Amino acid sequence: MDVFEELESEVRSYSRAWPVVFDRARGSWLYDEDGNRYLDFFTGAGALNYGHNPPVLKRALMDYLSRDGVAHSLDMFTVARRHFLKALQETVLAPRNLDYRVVFPGPGGANAVEAALKLARRVTGRSTVVHFTNSFHGMTLGALAVSGNAAKRAAAGIPLTHGVALPYDGYADGSPELLDRLIGDPGSGLDRPAAVIVETVQGEGGVRAASAPWLRTLAEVCRRHEVLLVVDDVQMGCGRTGPFFSFEDAGITPDMVCLSKSIGGYGLPLALTLIRPELDVWQPGEHNGTFRGVGPAFVTGAAALRAYWSGNDLEKAVRRSGECLAAGLGEIADRYEGAGLHVTGRGLAAGLGIPGPAGDGSGGEAAAVSTAAFRRGLLVETSGADSSVVKLLPPLTVTESELKEGIDILASAVDAVLGT
Repeated sequence: MDVFEELESEVRSYSRAWPVVFDRARGSWLYDEDGNRYLDFFTGAGALNYGHNPPVLKRALMDYLSRDGVAHSLDMFTVARRHFLKALQETVLAPRNLDYRVVFPGPGGANAVEAALKLARRVTGRSTVVHFTNSFHGMTLGALAVSGNAAKRAAAGIPLTHGVALPYDGYADGSPELLDRLIGDPGSGLDRPAAVIVETVQGEGGVRAASAPWLRTLAEVCRRHEVLLVVDDVQMGCGRTGPFFSFEDAGITPDMVCLSKSIGGYGLPLALTLIRPELDVWQPGEHNGTFRGVGPAFVTGAAALRAYWSGNDLEKAVRRSGECLAAGLGEIADRYEGAGLHVTGRGLAAGLGIPGPAGDGSGGEAAAVSTAAFRRGLLVETSGADSSVVKLLPPLTVTESELKEGIDILASAVDAVLGT
């Protein structure tokens, strides 16, 4: 461990929770350098929806590299870029009758969010963006300005402006009608915003899921006031909740969609901002970056779309696995009736809320459960502004036996912390 302690910044976080040196990975499992294995219900914070080193993607990547395929191309045309765009159109957009242009904003989710915010302001000529309590959209300044977590916002070191927070579904008066009233009332103090940005399931905000009626009403309010609706699907897209896009079950069509994490399929950096064609008012080079053309990510991203989204088998599997996971977490919560344990989330984005010492961000008992799970061979993290929710993101390809093993390990960890 000496080299990490001597050379790496104190900003590292996940390695503190899991203080081992990982060496290899396959499917739902990670292995440390001593050969110990860990069931991965973290999956790179949602960047590994198809598990570690899926063979079909690994073959595509190795074939591409072995023939000296273009690795880096800015926004120049390449065969790999063409194959990715065609795969996206044929497996995702066309079957859903979605007419989007594709912006390649840079390598990560925050890049996708920044591009959406920048374009919304350019199109509308307005500056304010509405976001929601407990939201999280990235660590760059623009993304932090529309995030709700106080600790993350404070790290910016400067005032964060042009963002207005309103209640999310289930938080106080968390109804979109409040937004409707504020925009329509000349005395409310809220100028008509350029956009509303929302996560249909708040991954970092406690795995809170908005209901379909809430999302539909929000979309209608945005349409009525000509405010652009941006869905941040960086963590919850690519099948995490069941369908490819997390907003599909609500029957809404956002003006913009932010994708990253698992859109590259293999854990390679790739991000997209999908925009309605009439919003494509960019001038050449008006939004750019060095890593907008990572060839290997195009290759594995296209292979993932072809392999997993040419039909609806994976969606069905995620829905079944999600029901199983929710039921297993429900059984754990029921064993501690009266302790305030509760289940959150949708699909294979699930949370187990464990009230404990709160207010200092330590997570209290939820963090202790995460630590106990790690010692038993399961990787899970915590979520929420006070880290009071154990967050589970199994691979979408998780087997029934792996899912059961993960639930059993978590149950053992909860028992170790709370007592049976």
